[in-house]
This record gives sequence, structure tokens and C-alpha cells, in this order.
Amino acid sequence: MIDARAVIDAQAELAADVEVGAFAIIGAHVSIGPGCRIGPHAVINGPTRLGAHNHVFQFASLGDAPQDKKYRGEPTRLEIGDHNTFREYCTVNRGTTHGGGVTRIGSDNWFMAYTHVAHDSRIGDHCILANFATLGGHVELGDWVIMAGFSGIHQFCKVGAHCFLGNNTAVTRDVPPYLMVTGQPAQPHSVNAEGLKRRGFTPEQIRNLRNAYRVLYRSGLKLAEATEQLQALVPSQPELKIFVDFLGNTTRSIVR
Repeated sequence: MIDARAVIDAQAELAADVEVGAFAIIGAHVSIGPGCRIGPHAVINGPTRLGAHNHVFQFASLGDAPQDKKYRGEPTRLEIGDHNTFREYCTVNRGTTHGGGVTRIGSDNWFMAYTHVAHDSRIGDHCILANFATLGGHVELGDWVIMAGFSGIHQFCKVGAHCFLGNNTAVTRDVPPYLMVTGQPAQPHSVNAEGLKRRGFTPEQIRNLRNAYRVLYRSGLKLAEATEQLQALVPSQPELKIFVDFLGNTTRSIVR
């Protein structure tokens, strides 16, 4: 299952059924779980751990040193879950000591060609990054986030679950869950209703989220006032909980 022309360090650990293509390079302190496929000319450096059934296409680069001038060669790491796809020329960097030491990617994510995940970023599950989508350092993505082509997120920003970022969108502030945002800089457009339908949200739940969007963005209330009003609705509309929790934990202010 391993091409004879691949270069695999003696300190790498590969499950018995891992496939490795020609001229791929697997560095020291790399752990690759069962069912993974590593394409030709791909490079994986460590410390990096891949879970099960990940597919790394040709010319992708995972786990190399962070692009941070403060980095001094410390043994930071990259942690990747299961069933992720990394297409051609995708780059994912390890963490830095001042950012927690780890870049972490969940499961069932899809990284298209030329996407970049910078150091210390945290990505949930079921996310899609289309071609040339880029994350700065310390970015957090919730589950089910979709980034369209050429979209980018400024370092330290958070994007909540179920968000959709339009093509060429430039995110410079935090994006609450469920939103569709577009523009440079990003501006709220609406609730990501189509994505929510595909994920099984009921018409009533989507209606509740639309109303929450109006409270936050159309009522003229201050952020604290809108958050308090929405908090009162959480017991009867539990889908609002992650929305309200996010508003209470934003660090860069939200798109408004």
C-alpha cells in the first residue's frame, strides 16, 4: 500500500492499511490512522496526528511550521479527526506556543484546492472551505460552516455554526451562528435558511432564527439589549442557545 518511492521517517506511525503515493514525504512524529490515503508528492510533517479515513491529495502540505515570525522551532502539533478531505495544494500549519500549541481540525470536513489553515486555528465538523479560502491564525469555525471561494477570515475571529460566507468575503469581526454574510468587510445578509433546511431544521425553527436575526439586526436595540431579549426565548426555542451563547463570548465584536 506504500509506494517504494515514498519517503517515510522511521519515527512515523502508519496504520497497516494506509496508502501512500509516489514521492510523498511523511516526517517524524506523524501518526496516520486506518483507512487514510496519502497522495503522491503530499508532505506531512510532525508532530501531526491524522485519525481514520482521511484523504490527502497530491501536493497538499500538512503539519509544517507555522507562518509566525515569533515561532522558534518549538514542538507544537496538528490534530486532525476522521473522514476529512484535503485537496491539491491545501496547506495546514501546526500551532504556536503562544496560541495553545495546537491547530485542531474535527471530522468530515472538506478542504478544496489552495485552501489555507493557519496556526492555532480550530475547525469543527462538517465544514467546507472552497478553493482559495483562507484562515488567519487563531481562527475558530463552528460546525457546518461553508466558506465560498476566495473568502478569508482575519486572525482571532470566530465564525459560528451553520454560517455561510459568500465568495470573496473578508471577515474581520466575529460572525454569529446561522448567518449568511457577504462583502468586504463582511456584512450580515440573512439567516442561512437553505443550509438549515438541508440539515433538518424545521420550518418553525428557521422562523424562530429569522426572528432572532431581526431582533439583533433590525430592531435598533443595542447588543446587550438584544442579547437579553433573545436569552429569554431560549427555554422555548432551544435552537437559539448557541446563538445567544456566541453573543456572550465574542472577542472582536460581531458583524453588524
